[in-house]
Amino acid sequence: MALQKDSAVEVRVFLMADAVTAAISSQNTPQGYYNVERMIRAVITKGGLVKLCGTCCDARGIKPLPLIEGVEVSTLAQLAQWTAESDKVLVF
Repeated sequence: MALQKDSAVEVRVFLMADAVTAAISSQNTPQGYYNVERMIRAVITKGGLVKLCGTCCDARGIKPLPLIEGVEVSTLAQLAQWTAESDKVLVF
């Protein structure tokens, strides 16, 4: 979200492995804990793109579950394209 303060920065997030579960809508986090759903919504609201690894979604059974509005299930080919097009890539 901090990167999006600069309007020239394009933010694209690709979630893989267990991180795909962060995009399930209507999660309820305990008081005092950060809410990843709100963070993802904030990125999307500011024009960022958020996509999920389709294979990872299948493996965790989340494809039939409601996702955060604006999040899309995607492919590793999309990740490869984003990586090739990017000036900078952060991985963690």
